[in-house]
Amino acid sequence: MTRFCEIATPIGRLRLAGDEKGLRGISFENRFRPSESSDRPGALAPFREAIDQLNAYFAGERRRFDLPLAPEGTPFQREVWSALTTIPYGETVSYGELARQLGKPAATRAVGAANGRNPIPIIIPCHRVIGADGSLTGFGGGLAVKRALLALEAGGRQALLGGAPDPTLFSLT
Repeated sequence: MTRFCEIATPIGRLRLAGDEKGLRGISFENRFRPSESSDRPGALAPFREAIDQLNAYFAGERRRFDLPLAPEGTPFQREVWSALTTIPYGETVSYGELARQLGKPAATRAVGAANGRNPIPIIIPCHRVIGADGSLTGFGGGLAVKRALLALEAGGRQALLGGAPDPTLFSLT
C-alpha cells in the first residue's frame, strides 16, 4: 500500500510517496493529486530517513542520498534515471551528453522524455540536466525551483571552500 506525506522545504511543499519497497515518488506542490492523502496519524514515520536526508540536502550538508528507491518505469527510463544519479553534486550535463554516456547518442529526445518522467526528483537529480546551449530547460517543479536547486548546490560547493552561502539562495522570484 502506497503511503504519502507532505513536508515543507525551502522550495515549497513536497509530497513523498512510498511503500515497503522504498520511496516511489516526490511531487512538487504544483503537481499534487487531490486523491493522495497524507493526514493519517503516523504518516511521517515511514519517511523519516528520506525527510532527514532531504533536510540535510537543503541545509547544504548532504551531497548524495542513501535511500531505498522504487521508481516505476520502463527499462529505458530506469536506465536514464540510474545515469542521473551519477551526475556529481553541483555539476550539470546536457541531454546530449547524457545520451552519449548511455551509449545512445541519437536518443537525446528519448533521454529528455525519460528525464521528464523521473518520479523522484531531487534525489534522482534530473535538475542537473540542462540544454545543449547551457540554458535551463523544463522541470516538473518549474524553472525557478530548478534554478534554486542548482544555486543550492553551487552555494554548497562555495561553503565547502570557505565562502558563505548566498542568503537569497531560495528566492523563487
